[in-house]
Amino acid sequence: MTMHYMARDQYGQTYPDISPHPRKWLLSYFDRKHAEKMYVDTPKGPEHIGYVIAGHWLHVFRVLPFHADD
Repeated sequence: MTMHYMARDQYGQTYPDISPHPRKWLLSYFDRKHAEKMYVDTPKGPEHIGYVIAGHWLHVFRVLPFHADD
C-alpha cells in the first residue's frame, strides 16, 4: 500500500499529493538540495513533523482514506 502525504506551510499554502517521498518532492518543487528537519515538543519528547526548505516551514501530513461507518 502506497502512503499518501500532503504539506502545509506557515502561510496556509497546501501542497497536495506529495507522495510517495515528501522530502524529495518538496526539495524538487522548491529547487533546493537541503532540508532541515522541523520538530515540535511533545510530552514524550521532540517529534519530527516536517521540513524547513527555502524559508518555508512545511508541516507534512499522512493522508488516510476515509471509511464511513455504515
